[in-house]
Amino acid sequence: EQASQARSVGRTNANDRSSRSHCLFVLHLHGFNKESGQTTHGILNLIDLAGSERLSKSGATGERLKETQAINKSLSCLGDVVFSLANKE
Repeated sequence: EQASQARSVGRTNANDRSSRSHCLFVLHLHGFNKESGQTTHGILNLIDLAGSERLSKSGATGERLKETQAINKSLSCLGDVVFSLANKE
């Protein structure tokens, strides 16, 4: 409920309910095998990114245009980070 209240949604020509925010959910998992006595741990990261939109199709102007540009830039930067990690740069 708290996350839903903090979520930002906006209308553009490309999407009438376009997500304007990112969400990160981290799930810490702990397991114990009674037969072997072995304990395991894991972390699952779930990420929901604000959608990128083509400016020409979105029809965004003013503040919504600035917001769309910022979202697109942040997604581009994230792509650069993932690429660098995959190539161990």
